[in-house]
Amino acid sequence: MTGFHYKGGLRIATLLCFFFILDQPAYADGVRPGYQVVSRAEIIEAMRQCDDYDPTATTNGARFQGEMILYLAQKARARDPQGLPLFIGYENWFQAFMEVTARAEDAMPQYAQLSYQYKQNTEIDYRIDRVIREIVEAPTPELAVNVRIWWEYQPGKPDRYSYMDTLSTPNLKVTNQRVMTYRLLDFGNWVAYDEIKGLTGRPTSGILGFLFRIIGEGHILQTRMAISKDGLQFNRATAKKGFIKRIDTVTVYPDGKMEKDIPPDRPDLLEIAKRITQPLEIDYAELSGEK
Repeated sequence: MTGFHYKGGLRIATLLCFFFILDQPAYADGVRPGYQVVSRAEIIEAMRQCDDYDPTATTNGARFQGEMILYLAQKARARDPQGLPLFIGYENWFQAFMEVTARAEDAMPQYAQLSYQYKQNTEIDYRIDRVIREIVEAPTPELAVNVRIWWEYQPGKPDRYSYMDTLSTPNLKVTNQRVMTYRLLDFGNWVAYDEIKGLTGRPTSGILGFLFRIIGEGHILQTRMAISKDGLQFNRATAKKGFIKRIDTVTVYPDGKMEKDIPPDRPDLLEIAKRITQPLEIDYAELSGEK
């Protein structure tokens, strides 16, 4: 059982999606060689597991996507631990998200609209030998997956897009590059997004906003996430720009409001703080394929 509330089982808005690729042969609906194509009904089922917070808030985006990915990967692994990677179509993902949230297209959150507009594609590989080579110093995850998010390269098409996260304090500018990858590890009562590549961000308000206007965007390397019994989300994110490295802990409320650090009047949350600061050193398998 994971802390991500599987029914029957951060701050980084990692976005899922894709159904077919431009300039590639057209495949029959639900068929893509080398992958298990996830149907819209399966995506809806996975999204409906996430019902105790607002998934349209940017600050809840990473949690929402992580829960959905882990739910789908867990079910796929139960069918066949060495099965083909999962493939989620951007059209199916966006339509499922609209149905689950009962929103029209123009009322969808910006992070979802941009994902749909850029036709971002996602691959999920849950075969353990394709994810972890050796655990050096860390708990053994209950589930580990590789996630690759991308859109098709085309001459003249942008290789990145950005959006503003105004629910965070300070406000953030988040940038998705054309190809993003990370390792998603489920430890049961906390989750890690590790070895993140292709995602950058910088504060746009306060003194940090002034600093990052000078040094540029920082690369987000890792974030760890745990959920309290009353639904608070705690993220410990690591970002780096040149020689400057920052590790920040934030609290995200179910409605998406975010505050720095863990509430001081909640001694019951100290165990969660320890949970997301324990050693995490893993030798990962190389990611296969280029996009």
